[in-house]
Amino acid sequence: MRILAVNEGSSSLKLSVIGDGDETLATENIALGSGADSDAHADSATRRLIQAHGPIDAAGHRIVHGGTEFTGPVLLTAPALERIRALTDLAPLHQAKSLHGVELVSRVLPDVPAVGCFDTAFHAHMPPAASTYALPQAWRTRWPLRRFGFHGLSHAWSSARVAALLQRDVHELRIVTCHLGSGASLCAVHDGQSVDTTMGFTPLEGLVMATRSGSVDPGLVLWLQQHAGVAPSEVSDTLENRSGVLGLAGTADMRAVVASAAAGDERAGLAVDVYVHRLRAAIAAMAAGMNGLDALVFTGGVGEGSSEIRARAAAGLGFLGVRLDAARNTGATGDSDIGASDAEVRVFVITAREDLEMAAQVRDVLAPVARPS
Repeated sequence: MRILAVNEGSSSLKLSVIGDGDETLATENIALGSGADSDAHADSATRRLIQAHGPIDAAGHRIVHGGTEFTGPVLLTAPALERIRALTDLAPLHQAKSLHGVELVSRVLPDVPAVGCFDTAFHAHMPPAASTYALPQAWRTRWPLRRFGFHGLSHAWSSARVAALLQRDVHELRIVTCHLGSGASLCAVHDGQSVDTTMGFTPLEGLVMATRSGSVDPGLVLWLQQHAGVAPSEVSDTLENRSGVLGLAGTADMRAVVASAAAGDERAGLAVDVYVHRLRAAIAAMAAGMNGLDALVFTGGVGEGSSEIRARAAAGLGFLGVRLDAARNTGATGDSDIGASDAEVRVFVITAREDLEMAAQVRDVLAPVARPS
Protein backbone atom coordinates (compact mmCIF):
# COMPACT_ATOMS: atom_id res chain seq x y z
CA MET A 1 0.00 0.00 0.00
CA ARG A 2 1.54 3.31 -1.10
CA ILE A 3 0.22 6.08 1.15
CA LEU A 4 0.14 9.84 0.75
CA ALA A 5 0.45 11.49 4.18
CA VAL A 6 -1.10 14.97 4.20
CA ASN A 7 -0.42 17.62 6.84
CA GLU A 8 -1.72 21.12 6.16
CA GLY A 9 -0.51 23.80 8.56
CA SER A 10 -0.94 27.54 8.82
CA SER A 11 1.25 28.35 5.82
CA SER A 12 2.20 25.12 4.09
CA LEU A 13 0.95 21.76 2.85
CA LYS A 14 3.36 18.95 3.74
CA LEU A 15 3.07 15.79 1.65
CA SER A 16 4.95 12.50 2.05
CA VAL A 17 4.67 9.36 -0.06
CA ILE A 18 5.24 6.34 2.20
CA GLY A 19 5.96 2.88 0.82
CA ASP A 20 5.07 -0.59 2.13
CA GLY A 21 8.16 -0.81 4.30
CA ASP A 22 7.73 2.69 5.79
CA GLU A 23 10.32 4.01 3.35
CA THR A 24 9.87 7.67 2.41
CA LEU A 25 9.59 7.73 -1.37
CA ALA A 26 9.09 11.49 -1.71
CA THR A 27 8.31 14.62 0.29
CA GLU A 28 7.01 18.01 -0.74
CA ASN A 29 6.45 21.16 1.32
CA ILE A 30 4.09 23.41 -0.65
CA ALA A 31 3.82 27.04 0.44
CA LEU A 32 0.23 28.22 0.76
CA GLY A 33 -1.26 31.65 0.41
CA SER A 34 -4.93 32.51 0.14
CA GLY A 35 -7.45 32.39 -2.66
CA ALA A 36 -7.81 30.54 -5.94
CA ASP A 37 -4.21 31.08 -7.09
CA SER A 38 -2.85 29.35 -3.99
CA ASP A 39 -5.23 26.42 -4.45
CA ALA A 40 -4.23 26.10 -8.10
CA HIS A 41 -0.54 26.10 -7.17
CA ALA A 42 -1.10 23.44 -4.47
CA ASP A 43 -3.22 21.35 -6.84
CA SER A 44 -0.54 21.45 -9.54
CA ALA A 45 2.31 20.61 -7.12
CA THR A 46 0.32 17.69 -5.65
CA ARG A 47 -0.41 16.28 -9.10
CA ARG A 48 3.29 16.48 -10.07
CA LEU A 49 4.29 14.63 -6.91
CA ILE A 50 1.74 11.87 -7.50
CA GLN A 51 2.66 11.51 -11.18
CA ALA A 52 6.32 11.12 -10.24
CA HIS A 53 5.87 8.77 -7.27
CA GLY A 54 2.45 7.13 -7.64
CA PRO A 55 0.24 5.32 -7.91
CA ILE A 56 -1.25 6.24 -4.55
CA ASP A 57 -3.41 3.61 -2.84
CA ALA A 58 -4.63 5.68 0.12
CA ALA A 59 -4.30 9.09 1.74
CA GLY A 60 -3.90 9.86 5.43
CA HIS A 61 -4.83 13.33 6.70
CA ARG A 62 -3.71 14.92 9.95
CA ILE A 63 -6.81 16.43 11.55
CA VAL A 64 -6.21 18.48 14.66
CA HIS A 65 -9.46 17.97 16.57
CA GLY A 66 -11.60 14.87 16.93
CA GLY A 67 -13.65 16.12 19.87
CA THR A 68 -15.12 13.38 22.06
CA GLU A 69 -16.42 11.41 19.07
CA PHE A 70 -13.30 10.54 17.08
CA THR A 71 -11.00 8.54 19.34
CA GLY A 72 -9.14 6.75 16.55
CA PRO A 73 -8.53 6.99 12.79
CA VAL A 74 -11.61 6.84 10.53
CA LEU A 75 -12.42 6.51 6.87
CA LEU A 76 -13.34 9.99 5.62
CA THR A 77 -16.81 9.40 4.25
CA ALA A 78 -19.14 12.33 3.58
CA PRO A 79 -20.99 11.84 6.93
CA ALA A 80 -17.67 11.66 8.81
CA LEU A 81 -16.47 14.88 7.19
CA GLU A 82 -19.68 16.63 8.21
CA ARG A 83 -19.19 15.56 11.82
CA ILE A 84 -15.56 16.71 11.71
CA ARG A 85 -16.63 20.05 10.24
CA ALA A 86 -19.10 20.46 13.12
CA LEU A 87 -16.11 20.48 15.51
CA THR A 88 -14.57 23.57 13.90
CA ASP A 89 -15.55 25.87 16.77
CA LEU A 90 -13.25 23.85 19.07
CA ALA A 91 -10.21 24.65 16.88
CA PRO A 92 -11.30 27.21 14.27
CA LEU A 93 -7.84 28.01 12.90
CA HIS A 94 -6.56 24.43 12.75
CA GLN A 95 -9.68 22.50 11.75
CA ALA A 96 -10.35 24.64 8.70
CA LYS A 97 -6.82 24.00 7.44
CA SER A 98 -7.15 20.25 7.94
CA LEU A 99 -10.43 20.15 6.03
CA HIS A 100 -8.95 22.29 3.26
CA GLY A 101 -6.20 19.69 2.82
CA VAL A 102 -8.79 16.91 2.57
CA GLU A 103 -10.73 18.82 -0.10
CA LEU A 104 -7.61 19.64 -2.13
CA VAL A 105 -6.25 16.09 -2.18
CA SER A 106 -9.66 14.56 -2.85
CA ARG A 107 -9.89 16.61 -6.06
CA VAL A 108 -6.57 15.15 -7.19
CA LEU A 109 -7.33 11.61 -5.97
CA PRO A 110 -11.14 11.33 -6.12
CA ASP A 111 -11.24 7.52 -6.13
CA VAL A 112 -8.58 6.88 -3.46
CA PRO A 113 -9.74 6.12 0.11
CA ALA A 114 -8.85 8.83 2.64
CA VAL A 115 -8.37 8.30 6.38
CA GLY A 116 -8.55 10.97 9.07
CA CYS A 117 -5.82 10.73 11.75
CA PHE A 118 -6.63 12.89 14.78
CA ASP A 119 -4.13 14.72 16.96
CA THR A 120 -6.50 14.46 19.92
CA ALA A 121 -7.13 10.71 19.60
CA PHE A 122 -4.00 9.53 21.44
CA HIS A 123 -5.23 11.40 24.53
CA ALA A 124 -8.88 10.36 24.29
CA HIS A 125 -8.63 7.74 27.01
CA MET A 126 -6.69 9.72 29.59
CA PRO A 127 -7.92 8.92 33.11
CA PRO A 128 -10.63 11.29 34.38
CA ALA A 129 -8.25 12.77 36.94
CA ALA A 130 -6.10 14.08 34.08
CA SER A 131 -8.84 15.02 31.60
CA THR A 132 -11.37 16.72 33.89
CA TYR A 133 -11.50 20.43 34.71
CA ALA A 134 -12.82 21.38 38.15
CA LEU A 135 -15.93 23.05 36.73
CA PRO A 136 -19.61 22.65 37.64
CA GLN A 137 -21.18 19.41 36.44
CA ALA A 138 -23.90 21.39 34.66
CA TRP A 139 -21.26 23.07 32.49
CA ARG A 140 -19.39 19.82 31.81
CA THR A 141 -22.64 18.13 30.83
CA ARG A 142 -23.83 20.93 28.59
CA TRP A 143 -20.52 21.57 26.79
CA PRO A 144 -17.48 19.39 25.95
CA LEU A 145 -15.33 21.07 28.60
CA ARG A 146 -12.43 18.67 29.09
CA ARG A 147 -8.71 18.47 28.47
CA PHE A 148 -8.36 17.11 24.93
CA GLY A 149 -4.60 17.34 24.40
CA PHE A 150 -2.91 17.69 21.01
CA HIS A 151 0.22 16.59 19.08
CA GLY A 152 -1.02 13.03 19.59
CA LEU A 153 0.46 11.73 16.33
CA SER A 154 3.91 12.95 17.35
CA HIS A 155 3.65 11.62 20.91
CA ALA A 156 2.40 8.24 19.68
CA TRP A 157 5.23 7.92 17.14
CA SER A 158 8.08 9.03 19.42
CA SER A 159 7.03 6.83 22.35
CA ALA A 160 6.72 3.75 20.12
CA ARG A 161 10.02 4.56 18.41
CA VAL A 162 11.88 4.81 21.71
CA ALA A 163 10.48 1.47 22.85
CA ALA A 164 11.74 -0.07 19.60
CA LEU A 165 15.21 1.45 20.06
CA LEU A 166 15.33 0.13 23.62
CA GLN A 167 14.07 -3.25 22.39
CA ARG A 168 11.40 -3.08 25.05
CA ASP A 169 7.64 -3.45 24.93
CA VAL A 170 6.14 0.06 25.08
CA HIS A 171 3.63 -1.32 27.61
CA GLU A 172 6.49 -1.89 30.07
CA LEU A 173 7.74 1.70 29.97
CA ARG A 174 7.01 5.06 31.56
CA ILE A 175 7.91 7.68 28.95
CA VAL A 176 7.67 11.46 28.85
CA THR A 177 7.65 12.74 25.29
CA CYS A 178 8.52 16.41 24.73
CA HIS A 179 7.21 17.76 21.41
CA LEU A 180 8.95 21.13 21.28
CA GLY A 181 8.27 23.07 18.11
CA SER A 182 6.38 26.28 17.37
CA GLY A 183 3.64 24.62 19.35
CA ALA A 184 4.86 22.58 22.31
CA SER A 185 3.41 19.92 24.56
CA LEU A 186 4.44 17.03 26.77
CA CYS A 187 2.80 13.65 27.15
CA ALA A 188 3.08 11.02 29.88
CA VAL A 189 2.93 7.63 28.16
CA HIS A 190 2.34 4.69 30.49
CA ASP A 191 1.46 1.19 29.31
CA GLY A 192 1.55 2.55 25.76
CA GLN A 193 -1.24 5.05 26.49
CA SER A 194 -1.40 8.78 27.09
CA VAL A 195 -2.19 9.29 30.77
CA ASP A 196 -1.53 13.03 30.93
CA THR A 197 -0.52 15.91 28.68
CA THR A 198 0.14 19.63 28.99
CA MET A 199 -2.25 21.03 26.37
CA GLY A 200 -5.91 21.11 27.36
CA PHE A 201 -9.22 22.27 25.92
CA THR A 202 -7.20 24.25 23.37
CA PRO A 203 -3.54 24.16 22.24
CA LEU A 204 -2.98 27.34 24.28
CA GLU A 205 -2.63 25.59 27.65
CA GLY A 206 0.65 24.34 29.02
CA LEU A 207 4.23 25.15 28.02
CA VAL A 208 5.64 28.45 26.78
CA MET A 209 5.64 28.23 22.97
CA ALA A 210 6.95 30.26 20.04
CA THR A 211 4.10 32.78 19.98
CA ARG A 212 1.61 31.30 22.48
CA SER A 213 1.71 32.18 26.14
CA GLY A 214 1.02 28.73 27.49
CA SER A 215 -0.88 28.58 30.77
CA VAL A 216 -1.72 31.90 32.42
CA ASP A 217 -3.96 32.65 35.37
CA PRO A 218 -7.57 32.84 34.10
CA GLY A 219 -7.99 35.73 36.52
CA LEU A 220 -5.38 37.66 34.53
CA VAL A 221 -7.49 37.25 31.39
CA LEU A 222 -10.62 38.37 33.24
CA TRP A 223 -8.79 41.36 34.71
CA LEU A 224 -7.59 42.49 31.27
CA GLN A 225 -11.15 42.38 29.95
CA GLN A 226 -13.03 43.73 32.97
CA HIS A 227 -10.59 46.32 34.35
CA ALA A 228 -8.14 47.20 31.55
CA GLY A 229 -10.82 47.26 28.87
CA VAL A 230 -8.97 44.93 26.49
CA ALA A 231 -11.39 43.39 24.00
CA PRO A 232 -11.72 39.57 24.06
CA SER A 233 -10.56 39.41 20.44
CA GLU A 234 -7.37 41.32 21.32
CA VAL A 235 -6.71 39.11 24.34
CA SER A 236 -7.16 36.01 22.19
CA ASP A 237 -4.93 37.29 19.40
CA THR A 238 -2.22 38.39 21.82
CA LEU A 239 -2.11 35.12 23.76
CA GLU A 240 -2.02 33.11 20.52
CA ASN A 241 0.22 35.22 18.27
CA ARG A 242 2.22 37.81 20.24
CA SER A 243 3.19 36.03 23.43
CA GLY A 244 5.46 33.12 24.31
CA VAL A 245 9.10 33.38 23.26
CA LEU A 246 8.20 36.16 20.83
CA GLY A 247 6.62 38.25 23.57
CA LEU A 248 9.56 37.74 25.91
CA ALA A 249 12.49 38.04 23.50
CA GLY A 250 11.14 39.91 20.47
CA THR A 251 11.64 36.92 18.14
CA ALA A 252 10.11 33.44 18.06
CA ASP A 253 13.26 31.82 16.60
CA MET A 254 14.69 29.78 19.46
CA ARG A 255 18.08 29.47 17.77
CA ALA A 256 18.41 33.26 17.69
CA VAL A 257 17.12 33.57 21.25
CA VAL A 258 19.62 31.03 22.62
CA ALA A 259 22.48 32.75 20.76
CA SER A 260 21.44 36.19 22.04
CA ALA A 261 21.12 34.87 25.58
CA ALA A 262 24.67 33.46 25.38
CA ALA A 263 25.86 36.89 24.21
CA GLY A 264 24.35 38.52 27.29
CA ASP A 265 21.03 39.87 25.97
CA GLU A 266 18.78 40.18 29.04
CA ARG A 267 15.46 39.76 27.22
CA ALA A 268 16.68 36.63 25.49
CA GLY A 269 18.13 35.31 28.74
CA LEU A 270 14.80 35.77 30.49
CA ALA A 271 12.98 34.06 27.62
CA VAL A 272 15.21 30.98 27.85
CA ASP A 273 14.90 30.93 31.65
CA VAL A 274 11.10 31.09 31.56
CA TYR A 275 10.88 28.50 28.78
CA VAL A 276 13.15 26.02 30.57
CA HIS A 277 11.58 26.62 33.99
CA ARG A 278 8.12 25.76 32.68
CA LEU A 279 9.50 22.81 30.69
CA ARG A 280 11.34 21.25 33.64
CA ALA A 281 8.38 21.64 35.96
CA ALA A 282 6.03 20.02 33.44
CA ILE A 283 8.37 17.07 32.79
CA ALA A 284 8.51 16.42 36.54
CA ALA A 285 4.71 16.64 36.75
CA MET A 286 4.31 14.13 33.92
CA ALA A 287 6.70 11.73 35.66
CA ALA A 288 4.87 12.15 38.96
CA GLY A 289 1.65 11.05 37.30
CA MET A 290 3.31 7.74 36.36
CA ASN A 291 5.14 7.25 39.67
CA GLY A 292 8.49 7.45 37.93
CA LEU A 293 10.27 7.66 34.59
CA ASP A 294 12.09 5.19 32.35
CA ALA A 295 12.70 7.31 29.24
CA LEU A 296 12.64 10.99 28.29
CA VAL A 297 12.21 11.98 24.63
CA PHE A 298 12.88 15.27 22.84
CA THR A 299 11.28 15.79 19.41
CA GLY A 300 10.03 18.65 17.20
CA GLY A 301 12.04 21.56 15.82
CA VAL A 302 13.39 22.82 19.15
CA GLY A 303 13.53 19.39 20.76
CA GLU A 304 15.63 18.02 17.90
CA GLY A 305 17.58 21.16 17.09
CA SER A 306 18.59 22.77 20.39
CA SER A 307 21.18 20.89 22.45
CA GLU A 308 21.23 23.90 24.81
CA ILE A 309 17.53 23.62 25.65
CA ARG A 310 17.88 19.85 26.14
CA ALA A 311 20.90 20.31 28.40
CA ARG A 312 19.28 23.02 30.52
CA ALA A 313 16.06 21.06 30.90
CA ALA A 314 17.92 17.89 31.92
CA ALA A 315 20.16 19.77 34.36
CA GLY A 316 17.21 20.30 36.69
CA LEU A 317 15.96 16.72 36.50
CA GLY A 318 18.79 14.81 38.12
CA PHE A 319 16.53 13.87 41.02
CA LEU A 320 14.48 11.80 38.54
CA GLY A 321 17.55 9.96 37.28
CA VAL A 322 18.03 12.09 34.14
CA ARG A 323 21.63 12.79 33.14
CA LEU A 324 22.96 13.63 29.68
CA ASP A 325 26.22 12.76 27.99
CA ALA A 326 27.44 16.20 26.88
CA ALA A 327 29.18 14.95 23.72
CA ARG A 328 26.23 12.80 22.66
CA ASN A 329 23.86 15.69 23.26
CA THR A 330 25.77 18.26 21.21
CA GLY A 331 26.48 15.77 18.40
CA ALA A 332 23.01 14.24 18.18
CA THR A 333 21.68 13.62 14.66
CA GLY A 334 18.57 11.67 13.75
CA ASP A 335 17.29 9.23 16.36
CA SER A 336 19.95 9.38 19.08
CA ASP A 337 20.55 8.19 22.65
CA ILE A 338 21.95 11.25 24.43
CA GLY A 339 21.86 10.00 28.00
CA ALA A 340 24.86 9.20 30.16
CA SER A 341 25.53 5.48 29.84
CA ASP A 342 25.08 4.83 33.56
CA ALA A 343 22.02 7.07 34.08
CA GLU A 344 18.83 5.52 35.44
CA VAL A 345 16.63 7.20 32.82
CA ARG A 346 17.31 6.84 29.10
CA VAL A 347 17.14 10.10 27.14
CA PHE A 348 16.61 10.25 23.38
CA VAL A 349 16.28 12.71 20.54
CA ILE A 350 13.71 11.34 18.09
CA THR A 351 12.99 12.75 14.64
CA ALA A 352 9.34 13.77 14.40
CA ARG A 353 7.64 11.47 11.90
CA GLU A 354 3.93 12.16 12.08
CA ASP A 355 3.75 10.96 8.48
CA LEU A 356 4.83 7.45 9.47
CA GLU A 357 2.33 7.39 12.33
CA MET A 358 -0.39 8.43 9.89
CA ALA A 359 0.67 5.69 7.46
CA ALA A 360 0.39 3.10 10.24
CA GLN A 361 -3.08 4.34 11.14
CA VAL A 362 -4.18 4.27 7.50
CA ARG A 363 -3.11 0.62 7.27
CA ASP A 364 -5.01 -0.15 10.49
CA VAL A 365 -8.22 1.27 9.02
CA LEU A 366 -7.89 -0.20 5.51
CA ALA A 367 -6.21 -3.54 6.22
CA PRO A 368 -9.51 -5.42 6.73
CA VAL A 369 -10.65 -4.12 3.34
CA ALA A 370 -7.36 -4.98 1.66
CA ARG A 371 -7.16 -8.56 2.97
CA PRO A 372 -8.39 -11.26 0.56
CA SER A 373 -11.69 -12.85 1.60
